[in-house]
Amino acid sequence: MLIDTHTHLDSPKFDNDREAVIARAVEAGVGNMINIGFDRETIPTTMALAERYDFIYAAVGWHPVDSIEMREDDLAWIEELCKHDKVVAIGEIGLDYHWDTSPKEVQQRVFREQIRLARRIGKPIVIHNRDAHDDVVRILREERASEVGGVMHCFSGSWETAKQCLDMNFYISFGGPITFKNARVPKEVLAKVPLDRILVETDAPYLSPDPYRGKRNESGYVVHVAEAASQILGINRTEFEAITTENAKNCFGLRQFNV
Repeated sequence: MLIDTHTHLDSPKFDNDREAVIARAVEAGVGNMINIGFDRETIPTTMALAERYDFIYAAVGWHPVDSIEMREDDLAWIEELCKHDKVVAIGEIGLDYHWDTSPKEVQQRVFREQIRLARRIGKPIVIHNRDAHDDVVRILREERASEVGGVMHCFSGSWETAKQCLDMNFYISFGGPITFKNARVPKEVLAKVPLDRILVETDAPYLSPDPYRGKRNESGYVVHVAEAASQILGINRTEFEAITTENAKNCFGLRQFNV
C-alpha cells in the first residue's frame, strides 16, 4: 500500500471524473490520500472529500500565495476545523517568493501565526517552500516548529536545507520531479535522507511524473514516484512502499484510524 501524502482531488481539474480518478488510485494500490485545503474555497471542498471517503484525510491551512487575503476569523476557522477527526495536519503553509501576490512580511506573519496554532493544538504542519529556503528554516526554528514537526512538501532544496529540516523533526516528501531525467538535486537529496524520514506524494493535479509529464497528475501516479525513488535508493519497491507508508502513519497520526 502507498499513501499519497499531498493531493488536491477537489481541484476543478477533476470535476468531470473525480470518482474515476479516486477509483484508479485505489486500484493502483494507494490506500490513503491526504487532501490539502489551502484557502477559503478549497478548505470546504477538502473537508467534504474527507467526510465522503473513509480513506481520504484532510490538511487545512492558508497558502502563502494568498496570505494577504487571510482574515483573523480565518485562523479561528482553521482552529475549529482541526477538531474534526479527519483533519490530520495544518497546511499547506509556508513562504512563496516566486509569485508576487502577497508581500513577504505578510507571508511571514501568517506563517508564524499558523505554526503557533499548530503548536497550541498539537498538529503537524505541511510546509510549502518556493524560493524562500533561508527564511522558511529561520522561521521554523524561531517558532519552535520542531515541537510538532511535519513534512516539507515536494522538497526542492539542497541537502543542507533538508538536513536543517530533518533536525527540526520534519519528514522530506518527494513527488514527480524525482522521475525527471534532469532532476539532479532532488535525486541527490533523496539518496541522503534517512529511510525513516521519506514520504511520497503527487501534488495532483500538478507536477505529473514521467511518463505523464505535462499532463494532469493523479493520486494513482504516486506509484511512479515510488518506483523511481526505490531505484535511486537501490531497494526493493515493495520494501520502499512499506517504509514510506509507516512514515506517513507516524507523521500524520494515522494509526488512530486503524490504517
